[in-house]
Amino acid sequence: MLKSLFVFGVLGVLLIPAQCDRISVCVEDDNDLRVDCLIPPKPSQIANYEFSWSTGTKEYVINTNVSGSSAEKEFKNKSYVEELDPQGYRMILTGYTDTLHTTTYMCKMSGEVASISVEKEQVVQCSAMFLKSAGSWIVCLLLFFYQTHS
Repeated sequence: MLKSLFVFGVLGVLLIPAQCDRISVCVEDDNDLRVDCLIPPKPSQIANYEFSWSTGTKEYVINTNVSGSSAEKEFKNKSYVEELDPQGYRMILTGYTDTLHTTTYMCKMSGEVASISVEKEQVVQCSAMFLKSAGSWIVCLLLFFYQTHS
């Protein structure tokens, strides 16, 4: 009993950070860049969003619905945003190619900012992200079944 309590306690601590990511970046099979921004909307506020990236000291807006702001010319017809249920937005940038430097991807929603830095050529495949997040839950379930049947 004490052994299984310890195992599940350790797994719980390891799984908590995976649930706290407010932004994720991956490349889909067709080379489209996908950025998921999971900042919950604020009640009674219009959900404004802005997706951008920065390399060095320059920030480039990829897509936005903020009044008075616009996407960089090179991204105008290459990206779109869709709402995620129950919260957040997903931005897709078509025809993505690896950047030459470490890139910080950012999403700003209703006054909050989430960002993640990705090393040069280290953007993961979206299918690998699913396996990474699902893998820890599968291991947890297998351990649970092992403990209950032994």
